[in-house]
Amino acid sequence: MSLTFHWFLPTNGDSRHVVGGGHGTPATASGRDRPPTVAYLSQIARAAEQLGFAAALTPTGAWCEDAWLTTAMVSQNSERLKFLVAFRPGSVSPTLAAQMASTFQRQSGGRLLLNVVTGGESHEQRAYGDFLDKDARYRRTGEFLHIVRQLWDGKSVDLDGEFLRVEDAKLSRLPDPVPEVYFGGSSPAAGEVAAKYADVYLTWGEPPAQVAGKIAWIRALAAEHGRTLRFGIRLHVITRDTAAEAWAEADRLLDGFDPETVRAVQAGLARSESEGQQRMLALHGGSRESLEIHPNLWAGIGLVRGGAGTALVGSHDEVAERIKEYHALGIDEFVLSGYPHLEEAYWFGEGVLPRLAAQGLWTHPDDRASVPSAQVPFTS
Repeated sequence: MSLTFHWFLPTNGDSRHVVGGGHGTPATASGRDRPPTVAYLSQIARAAEQLGFAAALTPTGAWCEDAWLTTAMVSQNSERLKFLVAFRPGSVSPTLAAQMASTFQRQSGGRLLLNVVTGGESHEQRAYGDFLDKDARYRRTGEFLHIVRQLWDGKSVDLDGEFLRVEDAKLSRLPDPVPEVYFGGSSPAAGEVAAKYADVYLTWGEPPAQVAGKIAWIRALAAEHGRTLRFGIRLHVITRDTAAEAWAEADRLLDGFDPETVRAVQAGLARSESEGQQRMLALHGGSRESLEIHPNLWAGIGLVRGGAGTALVGSHDEVAERIKEYHALGIDEFVLSGYPHLEEAYWFGEGVLPRLAAQGLWTHPDDRASVPSAQVPFTS
């Protein structure tokens, strides 16, 4: 299987410094350096497309622009790139979400992927009118995906569930293709939903031993339902011609972290109900010391940013080796980002991807299209 690489659209703003925020914390001031205009995000999308990324992830939450609207506009300025749209089931009805996805597929030429985010922060959920607790939100997500998947299969749905109720729900036009569902979460409730409904389970960039444990956990749960999933990982990346140059860039980013901002962000993230977020915090403990937690895996981003807080840092060869290490565990998809996102896409796309291609681990999507279908490696 050819590895699949996705990039990130910084709809919270971009900068030559780390833009913090997420998981209930606001975007930091650096997000104003390059505002998330459609023009700038389209520039990133076109670069990612040309370099060979398959899709671009967009975040969700009060700290960023709306993912559905933004990607719908950016899709008109790109051709092949897919959009991994993050959204929260509690904010829209399942029938409307299924219809929106179907419309997006037709209007974009089948370029929608869905990142279902249950929402780990009750205080942020309440701002959107959602007053369920965390476990209840996951149960609702299960009902939501049950309805959506049946609608996409062309079925008429009647359900009087614990949280959701629909009668004679159906779609007049089905999505083609059906969007794949990406889903993450480290709690037992999250694992059950992923096992039943996800196509790709996403984990944040923890050290390989911890990632291996997550993969084994989800595989076992999925097997109980007669299903198999693919696995992806969400990481930042700082890759340069030499390791010294890469680590110098990591040090430059770290030097730009205002101590008061670090304290404020860490205090906000400490109250997070997300088990995954707590695992991220444990990797650095709020300290600037000993941030390389595994060879070429740096936890510095998590000092000022919620969610994914680790980066692959090193020479192009070293970063390629770490990708191969994760791939050996079962990771086939990599959702990457870097500051600023335009320039870092080129560093990775021109530095690391050719090395993986030379080893037969990756093929540019445009090259796959020219290969007879029977020879095309399976990808998303």
